[in-house]
Amino acid sequence: MAFEIREATESDVPLILQFIRDLAEYERLAHLVVATEEQLRLTLFGAVRLAEVLIGSSDGVPAGFAIFFHNYSTFLAQPGIYLEDLFVKPEFRGRGYGKALLVRLAQIARDRNCGRVEWAVLNWNEPSIAFYKSLGARPMDEWTVFRLTGEALEKMANT
Repeated sequence: MAFEIREATESDVPLILQFIRDLAEYERLAHLVVATEEQLRLTLFGAVRLAEVLIGSSDGVPAGFAIFFHNYSTFLAQPGIYLEDLFVKPEFRGRGYGKALLVRLAQIARDRNCGRVEWAVLNWNEPSIAFYKSLGARPMDEWTVFRLTGEALEKMANT
């Protein structure tokens, strides 16, 4: 089977939203998805593009996606890439498509002079953790991720 990776276009917004919902279902977090096609159009393809999306297709059938954006490392004084989501549909797993998406992301990072590619994985997701380790990625166990959202974010902003 031929696997191709391309940059998403605005016409892919419904597909991107479906991939997001499929990933959330896999992660047992579907109840948290509030994204809409309109929001995705604005944030991914509006005047200020806040993230980028790669679509992977097998013989023309959408099989997976990666969504990413730039961050910055003060220690390296270089940009980095943060992989927000990587998802391959279950029926396409085991064919190297996830790795192919990560390879493309690494190529983008290299071409843009990024110092690193980072992402988070749920602690219970042992198959993904083992996969990432097999590629040479290492967990950053000495760090704890913090998040302000919803009411806490609003309260902080109003302080």
